[in-house]
Formats: sequence, structure tokens, C-alpha cells
Amino acid sequence: MGYGTDAQSTRNGESSLKKVISKDGTSVAFDQLGKGPVVILVCGGSVDRTSNTPLAALLAGHFTVFNYDRRGRGDSGDTPPYAVEREVDDIDAVIAAAGGAAFLYGTSSGAALALEAARKLPNKITKLALWEPPYIVDERYPRPPADTAKTFTDLVSAGLRGDAVEFFMAKVVGLPPEFVAEARKAPWWRAQEAIAHTLAYDATIMGDYSLPMKQIAAVEIPTIVIDGGASFTFMRATADAIAKILPNGQRRTLEGQPHNVVPEAIAPVLNEFFSR
Repeated sequence: MGYGTDAQSTRNGESSLKKVISKDGTSVAFDQLGKGPVVILVCGGSVDRTSNTPLAALLAGHFTVFNYDRRGRGDSGDTPPYAVEREVDDIDAVIAAAGGAAFLYGTSSGAALALEAARKLPNKITKLALWEPPYIVDERYPRPPADTAKTFTDLVSAGLRGDAVEFFMAKVVGLPPEFVAEARKAPWWRAQEAIAHTLAYDATIMGDYSLPMKQIAAVEIPTIVIDGGASFTFMRATADAIAKILPNGQRRTLEGQPHNVVPEAIAPVLNEFFSR
């Protein structure tokens, strides 16, 4: 695994864009800022590392934060064929760049990826924090179609990136039809289309959205599972179930927080958990 630094920096000079080479030769880009123990941030579906930039800035007062672009997004490369194991390799490469050990925070489907990384890299990830991994244990809540990953791949291959994004919003997230109908007019729509091919990656990670109980039970490091009181209703039951399965699990609910959690709300929880 190689490691290099890009000339790009933030205004205050505290963060610079860096890159590390993953096991299959993919370039993985990350921002590094702050000082202290290392925390790596794993973003969820339909976003890149910029979604975690405000949180990274808040955590940088206590930690060295590595905020990376998952493969296929932002400044990172992408090497086919896709496999979840390759995303774990990417995290392993960032850990190597960070010195060989780190705390890990994952959000949404990125939390499911973080769980798998913690299982595969038990001696390198020393604490784990999860924000609303979207497994479904409440059977009253509909699951995405079984062929979701293939649907994303087929739509993108046909040049229908916008349709793939709409499918994600409507059939996976379950956003209201009126929101989905207006979304194409939003200023952020092009950015969504640009990473539409990675929607299949997150669908692959989630599988059929059933809880991978054996894999969760194998994660023995201290882990906190956090949900929002104003988020999707099924998230509470899922977070409870994961925390109970984990050998060293903890639970926390942030009242009033939606799935798109406010950085100022979750940063103190992460600071406290990772500092203990």
C-alpha cells in the first residue's frame, strides 16, 4: 500500500487532501485534520466525504480525523469488479496511513460497512461507533426490492443515472413522492447523478436488509449504536437489536435528530465515547 500527499489544503492549513493506495491498486483520498487518537469517518450511501466534513472539523479538537472518500466517489478511484471486501481493504489502507490502529465511525449503510470492517480487522479497529445502520428488524416496515443492486447497475449502464437516484430515494429511502418529483430541480442533483453508480455498492453491502447476527456477534470491540428520535421509525428497533447482539455494545438515542443527524448533536457523543 502506497501513501502520498496532494497539494490541496483547506484555508486554515489544518487539513490536506492525501491519498493511499488500496490492495487492488485503487487510490483512496482522504482529508486529515486535528491531533490526538485517530478516528476514521465512513460515509453512507449517495454521498461522499464532504457529508462528514462539518463533523470532522468538530472532532478535530480532540482527535486526528481521517475523513475519506469511499471508492467511486469524490477524489477516490474505482477498480471493478465491486466487492464489499475491497471496501474493507480501503479502510485497512487508511488505517495503515494513520499508523496501524484507529477508532471507526460509520453512518447509515456506511455503518454496516464499518461493522464488517471491524469484524475483518479486529486488531486494527479499537472502538466502533454506528449511526443508524439501516437493517430492518421491524417487519411492518417494507424492505427495498430484492434486486436493488442489479437495478442500480442496469440503470447506470443504460445512462439513466437520474432514474437510479430517483429509485434510491423512492424505493430504498422511502421519501415522499412529492419530494422525489421535485428533486431533479435541486442544485445538488448533479452531484447525486455523479455518484449514482455507487448506489449499487451500498445495496450490495446491505443485502436483503436482514440483520447479519453472526457477523455482528463476532465484533467484540467496544461499540456504540446511536439512533435519532426523529428518524425513520424502524431505526430504533434495529439499533436496539444490534446493541443486544454485540458482545460489548452500548446504546444511545439523540432525541429530535433525523437520519441526517446534525454534526453538533453527535460530535459530543463521539467525543465522550472515543475518549473513554
